[in-house]
Amino acid sequence: MTPQDPSLPKCFLDAVDQHWNRRAQMYLPTAGSPMGRWQSISAKEMLRRVACLARALRELGIQPGDRVGLFAPNRPEWHIADFAILGIGAVTVPVYFHESAQRLLYILNDSGARALITAGEAQARLAVQVRDRMPQVEQIISAGGPQDLRGEILSLEALIERAGDAEIAAYRTGIQSVASSQLATIIYTSGTTGEPKGVMLTHANLSSNALDFNVDFDLSPADVALSLLPLAHVYERTIDYGYFFHGVSVAYVEQMDAVAQALLNVRPTMVAAVPRLYEKIYAGIIETGRRAGGLREKLLDWALRVASRAAPWRVRHQQVSASIRLQWHLADWLVYSKIRRGVGGRIRVFSAGGAPLSPDLAEFYWSIHLPVYQGYGLTETSPVIATNTPRRNKVGTVGRPIRRVQVRIAEDGEILVKGPCVMQGYYRKPDETREAFTPDGWLRTGDIGQLDEDGFLTITDRKKELLKTAGGKFVAPAPIENLLKTSPLITNALVVGDQRKFVSVLIVPNLANLESEARKAGREFPTPQQMVSDPWVRDRLAAELERLTSALAQFEKPKRFALLEQDFTQANGQLTYTMKLKRRVIEEHYRDVIERLYADVEEPRPGRVP
Repeated sequence: MTPQDPSLPKCFLDAVDQHWNRRAQMYLPTAGSPMGRWQSISAKEMLRRVACLARALRELGIQPGDRVGLFAPNRPEWHIADFAILGIGAVTVPVYFHESAQRLLYILNDSGARALITAGEAQARLAVQVRDRMPQVEQIISAGGPQDLRGEILSLEALIERAGDAEIAAYRTGIQSVASSQLATIIYTSGTTGEPKGVMLTHANLSSNALDFNVDFDLSPADVALSLLPLAHVYERTIDYGYFFHGVSVAYVEQMDAVAQALLNVRPTMVAAVPRLYEKIYAGIIETGRRAGGLREKLLDWALRVASRAAPWRVRHQQVSASIRLQWHLADWLVYSKIRRGVGGRIRVFSAGGAPLSPDLAEFYWSIHLPVYQGYGLTETSPVIATNTPRRNKVGTVGRPIRRVQVRIAEDGEILVKGPCVMQGYYRKPDETREAFTPDGWLRTGDIGQLDEDGFLTITDRKKELLKTAGGKFVAPAPIENLLKTSPLITNALVVGDQRKFVSVLIVPNLANLESEARKAGREFPTPQQMVSDPWVRDRLAAELERLTSALAQFEKPKRFALLEQDFTQANGQLTYTMKLKRRVIEEHYRDVIERLYADVEEPRPGRVP
């Protein structure tokens, strides 16, 4: 163990002793009731619960190196269980709280988990339902489990209810034997294609990342952060470690539809999210203005134009005219300040990761004084590789590599990484582990990118997601999709066209905003089906597509499009838990739709619908 890279429970204990935060964890007692009263758990009480659960796990026979599953939504018990598991030298195996029975079984059986900790009724019932198919799981411990299952599960609340002075002393002593080089977690990738792989991360991998990437964000006990992305994903998990290690209060949001109310009630200073959340906030702003109509809609449209004209000044610190600065201050008073109040009024850091963020959208947020810091990373790198910060920011990039992380660009454009945050390998998959590294030990990210003269990294696309047209032109779909999603008329988009004569796009229209425009034009559509098939709607979106892609190269411009009635979601299996498009799943689901886009320009091929 080194002073630079302590174990995770050592970082946790140091933070408790240094900050003694009275609101270390904040939560709503009743999930799904965003209007309820938020309650809090102090750092001292959190430590007591962690220590008591660690004692219980030892008494149940969990040994250092044993794997323990953690199947829970974002709530205080997640971190209490995690620090308890880690504190006895065991290994946390997180499972997404909405995961299917099949995936739950695969992860627990593949990892060889000896125990499973759940939180919530649905999670407890699913665990009991499949218990006979995971024979190596000896105990199921549940927080908030239903009373009728008490004979089949252990109550987490009962395990931690006893006084904890002796347990805290034992926890303090026990963590001294947990080395930073020990395995801390196995995180199974989302598995957009193929069999999911278990990424092995040590204490040092995670603690180095949590401490290194936060250097320039000036975290302090005065901050309050929302924890809203699934904690089973390394992005939220490592960011939350950073919060705890700096005394920041962590407020848990169990359901994504409760985020808007949580922003108003908790009034956080920090939020980490994927670009989809920022896209939805922006779409909500536009939709609110359009619904208001009249003077308020015109005022919003004017303010958005001012934000765009002021971007060189607000984002890149360039000179603009006195007139634009004056208009910005007026727009800030009339419009932007209300938008900021709509997200709590205290945001100083919005972090964006997990997928590319449109530069235009980033500029909008910066222009209205809501800074969004784009970063980049992988599960295999614990996760942060690079990030923009308050001291070093360049919109349109994912920032500079964090402290102690090295980045180089391979001859084919692939980003290669070295550093203390890089994984140990894939669990029980030696061949895949060897393939993940170059012969000289650099991790292959699978992403294409470039470093500019100032050391800022830009991501072009996923190496495996580049489309190659029949004419041999390579097209990166993500930048085009992000461009299209800046339109208030487009909710989502997927570019297709690999091995085709040209690229096309599947568009999920913003039905509410289209309906508003149609109403002004004297048109009405009783159903979404009628809307997406109407010539007026198609003409409107064709014009929007042409406007948005006018600056693209000809081979990058989608020549045709299809309108979809439903968005891509996690529920329909078309998004990962970090809101990334599952391209192969979507393309297979809409195979007939895609074939029709090319029916009159290509010969039918085997396996294709003519």
